Amino acid sequence: MVVERLLEFSLNVVKKYLRVASDEGEFTSFRGDMWKQILSVASTSLKEASDAVILQNQGGRKQREFDYFVLALQWPGTICKGTRHCCSSNACCNRSGGFAEFTIHGLWPDYNDGTWPSCCTGKEFDEKEIHTLLEPMKKYWSSLSCSSPKTCHGAKGSFWAHEVTKHGTCSSPVARDEYGYFLTTLNVYFKYNVTKVLNEAGYVPSNTEKYPLGGIISAVENAFHATPLLVCSKGAVEELRLCFYKDFKPRDCVPTDSQNEIVSSKISCPKYVSLPSYEPGGKIFEFTDSNWQYPNA
Repeated sequence: MVVERLLEFSLNVVKKYLRVASDEGEFTSFRGDMWKQILSVASTSLKEASDAVILQNQGGRKQREFDYFVLALQWPGTICKGTRHCCSSNACCNRSGGFAEFTIHGLWPDYNDGTWPSCCTGKEFDEKEIHTLLEPMKKYWSSLSCSSPKTCHGAKGSFWAHEVTKHGTCSSPVARDEYGYFLTTLNVYFKYNVTKVLNEAGYVPSNTEKYPLGGIISAVENAFHATPLLVCSKGAVEELRLCFYKDFKPRDCVPTDSQNEIVSSKISCPKYVSLPSYEPGGKIFEFTDSNWQYPNA
């Protein structure tokens, strides 16, 4: 219904311009500015119609503006340990020298009630729009899997396409477009350098050491004056999440009230956790992409 109304509105506007042109004796030779107005209306209506399709898939209602951001960081040492297959998109297989830092999973707009908006427009991912950011993104926002996650349009796409269509499109008015979303995320990642904070506190990658969960949380709290959220897998840190107000001042990710402990880091992490190191050269993989080769091979 929304799409039909938009198209009907567009058609009525075009008819209006046709009537005006006819009255002015210019039916067969529109002025240039009149054509520009008609094309502008048509373009805007088509974009709104495309956005409306996505909104209809979300239940037919426009989603309200988000309340805060979550910067989700992934620990490659934990995720890559489970790698069994390789492909050209999986950095677990082709990262020279391995990983020594958290990498970016995504920047997620969230609501205070625990829910979140997603797929807020019909905009599709276009890698050409971020060509100047590709070097840092390949290093600090790399995919750690061969899977192709679904985008908001139903098709499968890249890791970056999934993040920007699902989360980036809901980041307005802070990040208004694809380039702004990725640039903003990189800037926040570098400004709040979790890896540096933990290293300086003595928490370094190791396949033998176990670290107190409370110590890791305290190190981040002391540096950024806000409580992070940790997600673990088999006793190893898998993700660390920082939360921010819309102006990117840190805020607690979880309530400090003990009654809300169920949503704290303790629910998925033991008292002592590991930060496993990882180097791809130490594993034997089955390659799923016949065109993939080791770098410089």
